Amino acid sequence: MNLDLTIKKTWLYKINPSLKLLVMVLLFIGVLFVHQLNMIVYGTLSALLLLILFSGHPPKRLALLSIPFIIVFVSTASSMILFGKGDTTWFKWGLIHITEESFYRGIHLGFRALVFATLGLTFSLTTRPVYLFYSLMQQVKLNPKYAYSFMAGFRLIPIMIEEFQTIRNAMVVRGVQQQKGIRSFYFKLKSYSIPLLSQSIRRAHRIAVAMEAKRFSEVKKRTFYYKIGFSGYDVVFIVSWVFLIGAAYYLSLNVPILPTGDVRYE
Repeated sequence: MNLDLTIKKTWLYKINPSLKLLVMVLLFIGVLFVHQLNMIVYGTLSALLLLILFSGHPPKRLALLSIPFIIVFVSTASSMILFGKGDTTWFKWGLIHITEESFYRGIHLGFRALVFATLGLTFSLTTRPVYLFYSLMQQVKLNPKYAYSFMAGFRLIPIMIEEFQTIRNAMVVRGVQQQKGIRSFYFKLKSYSIPLLSQSIRRAHRIAVAMEAKRFSEVKKRTFYYKIGFSGYDVVFIVSWVFLIGAAYYLSLNVPILPTGDVRYE
C-alpha cells in the first residue's frame, strides 16, 4: 500500500516548542473551567479550524487520525446523555433516562473531550520531538541527561518494532503462529517478551555507558547542535489564540448555536 506522507511546513512548525507546550497546557486547564456549552462548541470549532488550515497535513489524513477521537466523543456524550440527571424528561425506559439537562451536559462533555484531542493532535503533528527537547534544555533548563535519554528512547522505538517483526516472521516459519490454545498463547508471550526485554536492557546499558562517557551526569554548560529561540511567529501564535478565544466568547453570547447556557446541574 502506497502511503502519502507529505507534509507542508506552515507557520505552526516555526513556533518555539516550549512556548507551544505552555500555551497548550494553559488551554487544557482553561477548558476544564468552561461550563458554557456554546463557548465550548465555538472553542472546539476554533481549534479544528487551526488544525485543518495550518497543520500542513492533507484532509484525508486528518480525517483518519480523527476517527478515534470521534469515537471518544460519541462514547463520552452518550454515557452522560443516557444515564445523566435532570428535571425535564425526554425519554425513559428502564435504566435509560434522557433529560434535557443530561443531553446538553453530555454534548458539553463530548465537545470537551474533542477539544482536548484537537489541541493534542495539533501539538503532536506540528512539533518535532527533537526540537521540543532541545527547546526544553535551552529555554526551560531541563537537565540534558533527561532530555537526551527521552530522545534516545524515541530512537529505539523503530528498532524494537523491527525486532518484533523479525521474531514474528521467525515464528511463522517455525509454524508457531498456526497453533491455538492457552499453551500456545503462553508460549508466544514468552517468545516475544523475553528477547525484546533482554535486547532493551542491553541497549539501555550501552546508552547509559555512552552518556556517562560523554559526562552527561555532570551539571555544566553544554553546546547544542540545534539552537532554538523565539521569533515573531510566537507572537502570532499567542495573538491568534487570544483572538480565537475572544471570538468564541463573543459568538457564544450573541450567536448561540444551542439554546442553553451553563450546563452544570444544581
